[in-house]
Amino acid sequence: MTTTAEHGPGGATDNSSAYGRAFAHFYDRIFPKDPYAALSAQVLAGWHPGGGALEFGVGTGRIAIPLANLAGPVTGVDSSPEMLALLRAAVSERGVPVTGVHGDIRTYTDERRYGLVYCVCATLSILLTPEQQRAAIARAAERLAPGGTLVVETHNPAYVHALHEGRRSTSWFTPYPEPDTGLQTYSTLVPGSSLWQAQHLWHEPSGTRVGSEISRLTTPEETDGYAAAAGLVPAGRQADWLGGPFREDSPLCISRYVHDDRGTGGADHDDRQHG
Repeated sequence: MTTTAEHGPGGATDNSSAYGRAFAHFYDRIFPKDPYAALSAQVLAGWHPGGGALEFGVGTGRIAIPLANLAGPVTGVDSSPEMLALLRAAVSERGVPVTGVHGDIRTYTDERRYGLVYCVCATLSILLTPEQQRAAIARAAERLAPGGTLVVETHNPAYVHALHEGRRSTSWFTPYPEPDTGLQTYSTLVPGSSLWQAQHLWHEPSGTRVGSEISRLTTPEETDGYAAAAGLVPAGRQADWLGGPFREDSPLCISRYVHDDRGTGGADHDDRQHG
C-alpha cells in the first residue's frame, strides 16, 4: 500500500489535514519514542524552571509525554487533528498530564504563562517565510513566564547544503533494525530560495508509504534575530541533545533563550558554544 501527502512534522501549514492522514500511520517509526527522545525530554526538564510547559508542534507526543513524566503538565499545540488523536490515545494509555490543542503556532495564544516553551524537530522551518517564523517565535515568547526558557531546534542549513555537494538534488537511505524496513529520502534544494523539499518513502514488509514536505532552511542567526525581536536573550546553543558543541558542520542546531526579567541583557546567561 502506498500513501502520499505533502506537509511537515507537527507544525502549521496549509496541508495539515493531508499530512496527518498520511504521516500519522508511520510518524512514530520515523520519529520513534526511543531513548534519544527520552534524553531530549530529560535535557528540556533540566532547563525547565517550573510552571508548566508548552510545545509548538507536539505531534504524537514523542517529547511531551516523557517530559510530562519528568517535569509536570505539558500543553501541546498542533495543526493536525490526526496527530492529536494519536497523542490523546497515547496520553490516555499512559495517564500523563499532556493536553493536546488544535491550533496554528503562528497565532496561538492562551491565558497561561509557561516556564518552558519549546519548538523542536525543525517544526519552525515548516513555516516558509521569515515573517511567519518571526510570528511563531513572538507567540512563544508571549507565553513565557518571567525567567522562562524558549528552546528551538532546527536543521543546520550549512549541513544540508554539504549533503548535496553542490547538486540540486540528492538521496539517501536509512536502514532500520527490522528486516526490509527503512526510510528513503529524496532531497531537493529549490534554486534561488532557502526552501528545501524532501520526499520520504517508508519501506516495510507490508508496503511503502510516501510523504512529501517542504521547509525553509533557517539559520541560527535568523533564529537569534527572531528571539531578540521578541525580547528574549540567548542562553545557550548546542548541536544535539547529548550536549555536543554546535559547529558549522553540525546537522542540527538547538538554541535556547530566556525571558530575562532582571534587565541584565542576558550577560549572566550566555554560555553558547561556538566551534
